[in-house]
Amino acid sequence: MKGDRVEIVVDAGDTTRTYEMVASRAGRRVETAVRRGVVEVSEVTRSGGVVRTARFMATRVLALVEQPVPREDASERRTTAE
Repeated sequence: MKGDRVEIVVDAGDTTRTYEMVASRAGRRVETAVRRGVVEVSEVTRSGGVVRTARFMATRVLALVEQPVPREDASERRTTAE
C-alpha cells in the first residue's frame, strides 16, 4: 500500500547507517525476507512484480522496522448522519 515503509539499520564498522524502503505508488507494498544469511527488502506491485530490491548481510543488520500505513476497516469509516 502506498506509504508502507521499512527502515533498516546496518552496522557499518565504526558507525551505523539507516536505509529506508518506501512503497512509492498506489497499489505497491514492501515485503521483507531473510534467506541464507541475507535480508532482502523489496517493493512489489499488485501483480507480484518486483520494482526494486535492497539486500543486506543478516550479520550486519541491527534493526529491521516495518511501518505499515494505518488501514481503515469499513466499520471504522466515518459516516455523516443528516
